[in-house]
Amino acid sequence: MTAPPDIEPPIGLLAELTHRCPLHCPYCSNPVELDRRSVELSTEDWKRVFTEAFELGVLQVHLSGGEPTARKDIAEIVGHCADVGLYTNLITAAVGVRDGVLDELADAGLDHVQISFEGVEDEAADRIAGLKGAHAAKRKLAERVIALDLPLTVNAVIHRANIDLVEDMVRAALAMGAKRVEVAHTQYYGWALRNREALMPRLDQVEAALATVQRLRDELKGQIVIDAVVPDYYARLPKPCVGGWGRRSLNVTPSGRVLPCHAAESIPGLVFDNVRERPLAEIWLQGQAFNAFRGTDWMPDLCRSCERRDLDFGGCRCQAMAIAGDASETDPACAKSPLHQRLLDMATEASSSAEIDYDYRRFL
Repeated sequence: MTAPPDIEPPIGLLAELTHRCPLHCPYCSNPVELDRRSVELSTEDWKRVFTEAFELGVLQVHLSGGEPTARKDIAEIVGHCADVGLYTNLITAAVGVRDGVLDELADAGLDHVQISFEGVEDEAADRIAGLKGAHAAKRKLAERVIALDLPLTVNAVIHRANIDLVEDMVRAALAMGAKRVEVAHTQYYGWALRNREALMPRLDQVEAALATVQRLRDELKGQIVIDAVVPDYYARLPKPCVGGWGRRSLNVTPSGRVLPCHAAESIPGLVFDNVRERPLAEIWLQGQAFNAFRGTDWMPDLCRSCERRDLDFGGCRCQAMAIAGDASETDPACAKSPLHQRLLDMATEASSSAEIDYDYRRFL
């Protein structure tokens, strides 16, 4: 199986260096089954992957996890990416980061830092993260990012517990010197799906939050860029997930499996090649998982005949799997889907739940 002739090289690579993480966030989108340290790629493996990624056409690498700085070779990895010409973005929880490591990464050529925040007040934010002192650690590392003159993005993960704080979180990001803030409504995959009833906001809260984002974009234009990831459960149009399945980006897991999207392993029947066994370019072009939902041949008639076919590329396959039980069905986030009302009903039911206790992620 090979890619259609119009498939271009990917521009982005999400490198999940490790699944180890000091936080226990209930909204975590990582798989329920995490990769153990014993199966993580070696330093040399990762260097080869990044060299192959650059040769394939990748422009930017997102160094993620878990907590990527849990790896002792993180500076060596960043330095190698800089040497081959890749733009590097460190996606960090900013907790448990060894003193001086950010300085080492800056010296190695790190280009950008992204820190996730759960709120604006220590106690409430720490409760969401499942770790006392987490919010203070995040503020401290953000200060060091700015002191090193590195661009900072604040990732504000939004759900029922903090959706009414969107404006406060944006203004806090601006005050700490961030150049960009991403108002990212929780996506219900992986561990987050287990906590859907505790996390799902009401529709009126979502609408108010989106209106707030638009008002702040107008007010703060030129001061900070505000991006927003809309929750699928309340959408009417599906999003072109990761720019379209196997069209613009790819993920490499800690153990070396190569995925078309972060949650792709939730779809049964896909074959995920490993960088230990096959070159990255070959996986991108010929991998069974990457070609499973490329083009339009896989689409049901409803999607294939839609005028938005080449805009949203059929929407999210993982969501179709989760809600419809079939990854080749129309994304239920689409108003044309026969399952769209079921998605709305799920959101309404979950948001009306009195459930406030989180099932915290534990990696033992």
